[in-house]
Amino acid sequence: MTRRQRLQEQARWMDSETIAEAVAAAKRGESGGRLTLTAALAWIAFSCVEATEPVCDNIFSAWLGSGPTPNIPRDLPSAPLEDSFWDAFWAVVDGHDEGYDAISITVAVASLGAALHPDMQALADQHAQNHRGAANAICNPVPDFTDIDALAQCPAGSLGLSLHRMIVENGYDPEVLDRDAIALSDLPHSLHYLNARILQMHDVWHLVAGYKTTSSNEIAISSFQLAQFGHNYSSMFLAAVMAISNFKEPRGFTILMQILAEAWQHGRETPVMMDIEWEQEWDRSLEDIRARHSIATYESIFPADLLESIDTASLWRKLTLGYQLIRYNLRLRKNAPLPTAP
Repeated sequence: MTRRQRLQEQARWMDSETIAEAVAAAKRGESGGRLTLTAALAWIAFSCVEATEPVCDNIFSAWLGSGPTPNIPRDLPSAPLEDSFWDAFWAVVDGHDEGYDAISITVAVASLGAALHPDMQALADQHAQNHRGAANAICNPVPDFTDIDALAQCPAGSLGLSLHRMIVENGYDPEVLDRDAIALSDLPHSLHYLNARILQMHDVWHLVAGYKTTSSNEIAISSFQLAQFGHNYSSMFLAAVMAISNFKEPRGFTILMQILAEAWQHGRETPVMMDIEWEQEWDRSLEDIRARHSIATYESIFPADLLESIDTASLWRKLTLGYQLIRYNLRLRKNAPLPTAP
């Protein structure tokens, strides 16, 4: 049996003990542990969305050495993972060989929605309606598009003007993807609203919750969004990124897991961002908004530009980062306490 076949076989219910053992094995650098954890993420992303919180709590609490480790219920509603889906999934993983940027991997992962079993839409819809971070917001009408010109008129130091500069200076699309092009209106209202609002507010949450626009922080904010809203696309993205790391860049798997674990717990501890009327916050400063809504900023033991630095940093910077990563992995293998975020 190939490693890909083993992952497919393991993408099913597993108990807390199995997850804890897989985390310990992955920390020791064992491929079997990496495979089991990736299979667990694939299962919640593409088959059993109701298991998202207990599975992720178990994985990331075990990784960080603190946090809840609830029992994972059996017999939750799930959708079959068919051969046609796995063909599409592995095509996304293999697309890494030709190179992904932020937009192309987003589009590639979003395309997996068409390969899912038809039952998944109803399961994701029900999960959104039940999730603490989405249940109130999805009663609202689907939001209009962001008024970029209005943002430019916001006061200096405000969220609105910061958002305008972020979008214009980086050439971003205000909503990441065109909601009409990806046919969000064809989804049930809850999923239509949730996906449209997350795309629209993605850069707002970058600013307010303290996630940079670097590669590692773009990955981290998906874990944050998954914890906040149970966002099914975010779990799909994380499952794909974990598989890419597992099969293409295994040396970076422990770094990826640390980043995801930190952001997951940040999302779980942060008040529900979806309940805030962000258009009423445009004129306020980031500091004021964080204080008013008790929002702490994301912190990691790794620098935000870690992945970029590996390619572009000076020799001294690379040596320093290399030494830090060696120490980090040695701590993992010895099961020693990890350093805390600065």
